Amino acid sequence: MPAESDSIPPTTRLFYTRGIHAVGVDLIAEVAGTTKKTLYDRFGSKDALVALYLSTRFERWKAHVEAWLDGHGRGAVQALDALEAWLESNTFGCAFVNANAEIGPDHPAVGVIRAEKEWMRELYERLAEEAGAPAAVGAQLHLLHEGAIIGYAVAAQADALDNARAAARTMLGAGG
Repeated sequence: MPAESDSIPPTTRLFYTRGIHAVGVDLIAEVAGTTKKTLYDRFGSKDALVALYLSTRFERWKAHVEAWLDGHGRGAVQALDALEAWLESNTFGCAFVNANAEIGPDHPAVGVIRAEKEWMRELYERLAEEAGAPAAVGAQLHLLHEGAIIGYAVAAQADALDNARAAARTMLGAGG
């Protein structure tokens, strides 16, 4: 199975690896093998292209997590396992947090970013309830998930996911 990053189109990989502001439309057009005019004709603006990039990434992320849970069992620990597998080829951390740090509150991608965070929180709430814990524990597990990304990708803590899984097991009464 190819790494997830192998399936990312080169033009959208630019936003993830270099940042939204660092990537200009000239570079996107060059990498895409097209013209700026064609990009603007198709997408309307760079902001719309960024929103599409994040929407596409969100769909890939959801598919990854859902496939992982289908294949490895449903639980918070398994969701953290899915995250660890994802981070192996996505070493710049969370694309949604990274994008949020660069865009303003009126950017068309804000809704996509919030939808991804809401989906993750709701997923952990469901997984907590399926494990017999209150949904509030799921909300806490979601924050653990977000913190694990920072620990792993930003602070270079190789044990961040191990620590997150241990905390999840504790929070769920060792049943995880």
